[in-house]
Amino acid sequence: MPYVYILYSKSLDKYYVGSTDKAVEERLAKHLTNHNGFTAKAKDWDIVYTQQYLTLSEARKKEMAIKSAKSRKVILALVEKYRKG
Repeated sequence: MPYVYILYSKSLDKYYVGSTDKAVEERLAKHLTNHNGFTAKAKDWDIVYTQQYLTLSEARKKEMAIKSAKSRKVILALVEKYRKG
């Protein structure tokens, strides 16, 4: 099933928003490998939010909505709501 996910790096104090049609843990493993890209800057990324969708298109739409908000407050609100269950 497709997911939107948010990762957090304590060393960078940054969030990363992505989407995938694979298991989020599998996608995290790829972020932690050596590669070129934003998440290559740190190796301490943790999954702090996931949301499942029926289609990858829906997941990507939500990812873009989160990113287009350009707001840490939006991300923190999602993470807090996720933590509370």
